[in-house]
Amino acid sequence: MPANKTNYQLMLDETLRQIAASGVRPTLLLHACCAPCSSYVLEYLQQYFQITVFYYNPNISPEAEYRHRVEEIKRLIHEMCPEVSFLEGTYEPERFYDMAKGLEQEPERGKRCHQCYRLRLTESALTAQKLHFDYFTTTLSISPQKDSTVLNTIGQEISQQTGVPYLFSDFKKKGGYQRSIQLSAVYHLYRQNFCGCTFSQR
Repeated sequence: MPANKTNYQLMLDETLRQIAASGVRPTLLLHACCAPCSSYVLEYLQQYFQITVFYYNPNISPEAEYRHRVEEIKRLIHEMCPEVSFLEGTYEPERFYDMAKGLEQEPERGKRCHQCYRLRLTESALTAQKLHFDYFTTTLSISPQKDSTVLNTIGQEISQQTGVPYLFSDFKKKGGYQRSIQLSAVYHLYRQNFCGCTFSQR
């Protein structure tokens, strides 16, 4: 990925300013990786968008871990923002492993992770396109372990391919990650100690 000094928080601020001035709440398909990361993003964005949380994470294993995370994010939505909709994608771990072939020894935050972001964001954009959403984005940028430049570059590329506007963001800014920890405590959320795939667990 190219070096990039873009301030994605400023880009998000400007988009939200324009939305607030329009008086119209557009629809947003929000790809979510887990409940803790989603908590702050939902708190932050729900006043601006009609949000549907899209849970598509074929990287997560074993399946019991995947199911646990699904139930946690559904519970969070029910307790914190019941007006938000939830859509679960297909759990297809074989698709993730096919993608990871030849990249098994890559370090965390390396090429395998970048391809995993692309896999999940592509599915999110295609779903947003099919269901006529105004925007799509992901909660992934809230993590200090995720490179916002890589994520936003991939999001922009997929947006250009699908025609669905990508909501640029860096949710770790403005104390977003710290707020997600606070909200996790408030709602007693399960905070996993690995990203989700067998490689990160290792």
